[in-house]
This record gives sequence, C-alpha cells and structure tokens, in this order.
Amino acid sequence: MQYSEVVFTCQGGEEWQKDILIDDLAQLGFDTFEDTSEGFKAYIPSNNLDLASLEGLLLYQDPGFHVLYEVHDLAPKNWNEEWERNFKPLAIGDCYVRATFHDPKPQYAYEIVIDPKMAFGTGHHQTTSLMMRYLLEEDLVGKNVLDMGCGTGILAILASKLGALRVVAIDYDELCTSSARENIVLNGVSGIEVIQGSKEAIPYEEFGVVLANINRNILLDQMDRYSEVLKTGGRLFLSGFYAGEDLDLLKERAETLHLIYEEHREQDNWVAAKFVKY
Repeated sequence: MQYSEVVFTCQGGEEWQKDILIDDLAQLGFDTFEDTSEGFKAYIPSNNLDLASLEGLLLYQDPGFHVLYEVHDLAPKNWNEEWERNFKPLAIGDCYVRATFHDPKPQYAYEIVIDPKMAFGTGHHQTTSLMMRYLLEEDLVGKNVLDMGCGTGILAILASKLGALRVVAIDYDELCTSSARENIVLNGVSGIEVIQGSKEAIPYEEFGVVLANINRNILLDQMDRYSEVLKTGGRLFLSGFYAGEDLDLLKERAETLHLIYEEHREQDNWVAAKFVKY
C-alpha cells in the first residue's frame, strides 16, 4: 500500500492542543503518529489523503496555536515488517505483553498477545501502562467492565483475563474495533463485546468498572455518561491527559457527577486517575 507522510510543525500552543489535533487527524484517516522536536509526523494511505479536509481542520485551531505541514509520498514498503521490527515485548507488573512473533513467557501470571497494527494500545505508551497497573490491582471477578477508546483491546482483554464477567469495548475508529476483535480471538478470551461508536454507543446497563483512556476534552464531554452507567461504589479510571490543569479540570467535573477523586499516578507527566461513585 502506498503511504503519504505529513510533517507537522507546531508553533505556540500547549501539548494538549497537539493531542487534540492528532485525535482529529485520526478521524480523517491518519493511522500512525511519530513525535518530532518541532511537532510530529503523521501517516495515511495516499488514497485517503484529503487535503481540503486537512486545510479545514487546521484553519480552526485555537488562536496562538499555529500548524504548518508538508506532504511527502513514501516509497512502497512492507509496513507489517516495519511494525514487527519496532514492536518490543514488555512486562507490566505480572502481565507480559508480546506479539505473535515473540516467544511466550509462562512465568508471568497473565500474557496478552497483540498484533502490532496501526491501532493504539500495545502497553508501550505511558497511559496504557498506567491503566494496566491499576487493573492488575483491581478485583474484577464477576464484574461488568466498560472500556472506552479501546484501541487494540488490550485493556478489555486484560479485564477478561482478570475475571470480568462481561466487557464492553468501544472505539469510534473502525481500524481499532477490527484490531480489537482480532486480538480477542488471538488471546482466546470470551465475554467481550466490541462496538464502534462514541458515548452514544454505551449500552444502558450498569458497570462495576469504567475505563477511559482518551484525552482531556473527550473525557470532560463524556464523563456524565460514564457516571450514569457506573454503579454506586464502582470505579472509574481515566487516562490520556497531563498533570496539573488537565487533572484539576477532570476533578472539578467529577465533583458534579457524584464521583469522588481517590488518587492519581504519573509517568513522564502523563496521568491516570481513580474515581469512585457515591
């Protein structure tokens, strides 16, 4: 498949604005992102590159956040081979995450096999790692779990392996839901329903645990729905944002929704936070 590389140079603005832009670009069909010293690179199948939509998106960025871009057509290559070369297995607590081409390590209590495709969530990003550590400490036996922004399905799969009765995994990106379904089969787990959509796709049922690893603005927009479906005494775990203002805004929003902030953890300035519904 022919890919195009778009190099984005960001001037001014905050880190969260870049994250929101990346999220918007994913909705335009960009499927891989790489940080640079001046911004980031984004990759998209050349046939899916819509410069008019890209220009429209950049036109409506916040004042003070200026973004320039350059488009480069890439020589055809075996992208699966590239992903395999760059995917390294890792251990998070008592969970070992590997790809199909890595040897298993039976000494770990839990093993998750993830095919390294374009979808987000292999455990390597700080937010995924933080959420996995929280899950490994949580009693999920017999509980219903909601996983918002499921990506590869790694958190949903771990929840199932930890004894969750039912897991609903939701993502707006078809690439992610397709990847999640494939990884569920790879791991031989059951009881996971994968749905493409956003907060409107959340079923009207109660969950004992809600996971949402997305970004600050989407979390703020969707938190009321999380609270609606979270049972009293249930746990809400949020990640995908930074320490400081992001966390403060989420804590303020939680107070209006019968959610008590309990604690948070940081890794390289990324944050995961725990809330309990009262």
